[in-house]
Amino acid sequence: MPKASDIKKNAAIEYNGGVYFVKDIERSVPQGRAGGSLYRMRMYNVVTGQKVDETFKDVDMLNLADLVRRPAMFSYLDGDEYVFMDNEDYTPYNMNKESIAEEVLFIDENTQGLQVILVDGSPVGLDLPSSVELDIVETDPSIKGASATSRTKPATLSTGLIVQVPEHISNGERIKVNTEEKRFMSRADK
Repeated sequence: MPKASDIKKNAAIEYNGGVYFVKDIERSVPQGRAGGSLYRMRMYNVVTGQKVDETFKDVDMLNLADLVRRPAMFSYLDGDEYVFMDNEDYTPYNMNKESIAEEVLFIDENTQGLQVILVDGSPVGLDLPSSVELDIVETDPSIKGASATSRTKPATLSTGLIVQVPEHISNGERIKVNTEEKRFMSRADK
């Protein structure tokens, strides 16, 4: 049984008789308190989708739920449902757009390295690769010779995500984006 301080984002824990998927964790250290840090976790019930915000002390013991990660790829959009196809046995996994709103900003039909996270056979979340390649659809015109400066400009990507890119990058280019920090890494390999 791990402590609350050992729980990471995208983990599944058993809590209050249900299984919850941890989407976000904020750590805080209260002033003047003898004791450790507090971990505020935003969790979603994997069955009902109900959102719960709960705070745990760093020494609180939590039970991890059984998680299965399956390699998958984005297949198509069906209303508010994103459909992912298992890379090995072609099982379709439907996921509500709301439950994966942050991850959707990094996904297009060419995204490789996705994993669907299953709890008791039901898809509950997505595990993104550390970086993805996306196309720039709108940014200010590139400035010749600007590669020597470290100034940046906003660029809108094909998925709607906006990141800061160097001034020498232009519309139509494919770039690598860090999924954890939501930032430009480099131009994509041709």
